[in-house]
Amino acid sequence: MIEWDISQPIRIRPGEPADARAVLGMLDGAVVWMNARGNTEQWGTTPFSTTPSLVERVDRYLTENTAFVAEAGGTPVGAMVLDTGPNPQMPIGPAGEPERYVRLLVSDRRHAGRGVGAALLARAAEETRRAGVGLLRVDCWAGGGGELVAYYERQGFTRTEPFRSGTWPGQILARHLTDAPGSPAQPG
Repeated sequence: MIEWDISQPIRIRPGEPADARAVLGMLDGAVVWMNARGNTEQWGTTPFSTTPSLVERVDRYLTENTAFVAEAGGTPVGAMVLDTGPNPQMPIGPAGEPERYVRLLVSDRRHAGRGVGAALLARAAEETRRAGVGLLRVDCWAGGGGELVAYYERQGFTRTEPFRSGTWPGQILARHLTDAPGSPAQPG
């Protein structure tokens, strides 16, 4: 087991195709962690690394999108993928204005509670501002008592609209970045 010294700072770097194995490992670990808590609905019960379509998706994320990897002491502990909009296969409409969209956010569950996800979301906001865009959105699973929705709200996002993908309950959240050119004057 890889240990992470919490005194080591989190460093965020661009993701690359060579990170696929680490990202798949984090996703597999998240499935095991969720299943152990009784959550088999969010990401199912099958490891990402054993599902060819999910392996291909992670590969595409790391080659076609803007990906970032969080490291502590040179060890990947989180990953995030940004795009210019939601996955077109999801029942989510366009924002009606330029946006950046968090397509994936995952952290190594062995390091939960150490701010990895928050650091990656801060980087997403920074990248969104750098692009001159004032809106950052994300969607997430809304089941399980809404714990994941509440996490994003603690990170500065606001609920916009709920949606369903089959029986999967989802929630879209938005964060308006008021210091980006052309953004509305809303809390960010």
